[in-house]
Amino acid sequence: MRNPGSGVPRWVVVIAAIGAAFVLLPLVAIVLRVDWADFGALVTSESSIAALGLSLRTSLIATALCILFGVPLALVLARTRFPGQRLLRSLVLLPLVLPPVVGGIALLYTFGRLGLLGPALADAGLSIAFSTTAVVLAQTFVALPFLVLSLEGAIRTSGARYEAVAATLGARPTTVFRTVTLPLLAPAIVSGAILSFARALGEFGATLTFAGSLQGVTRTLPLEIYLQRETDPDAAVALSLVLVVVAVLVVGVAGARGAVARGPARGLRPSSRPAVGAER
Repeated sequence: MRNPGSGVPRWVVVIAAIGAAFVLLPLVAIVLRVDWADFGALVTSESSIAALGLSLRTSLIATALCILFGVPLALVLARTRFPGQRLLRSLVLLPLVLPPVVGGIALLYTFGRLGLLGPALADAGLSIAFSTTAVVLAQTFVALPFLVLSLEGAIRTSGARYEAVAATLGARPTTVFRTVTLPLLAPAIVSGAILSFARALGEFGATLTFAGSLQGVTRTLPLEIYLQRETDPDAAVALSLVLVVVAVLVVGVAGARGAVARGPARGLRPSSRPAVGAER
């Protein structure tokens, strides 16, 4: 039987409602379990504030690294053809499906004291494992594919006609990239960066394996929640709610930006075409 208003069978709506409840009920359970009388004190303890501040700082740095490396990666994957391209794309997106603890082990055996780059880093006087830098690297490792995947789709959809026009006018590739490509893809970059930030903020497994859990140094908010679960369940629930609220806000903003990012797929209006600079 079909719903006359939408054309969707009612049994599909019922299954969809069950799926939505499966996601929403655990969140409702957290809200109901919070000790609201002591909520302020639980989330403003010294360890909680330190963990939240560290998470925000490292997630912002990781997001910046995702943009720095992710935009060129997405452009190369979407606009060029070379042997092994499919393999490279699969490997870049591998952290999406790789267990985070495996990613942490991989990072440890790359940047750790006895890792692949360990001796070279030691000669340079650098120690990365079990440091704040390790937190940033772990977050970047798991968050980078989110930006690459979303941006690559936007690049393929938008096409290259404006870049081609700019090139025929004599603009150099760098000029085209700066004055045409980046403005055209800006909404998609922002949307992907927001998703990367959300993923970095919630990273747990790779961080614990590669960076450890040192208060004020590597103990991010997810790690603090995990530790508080054993010693102070009320604090763990309160901090979990804080992380849920932040995640909801981030995903909501990403959804709104995603709607804007789909604009280039329909083509730019003549009045909003990126200007090509006179630089040659």
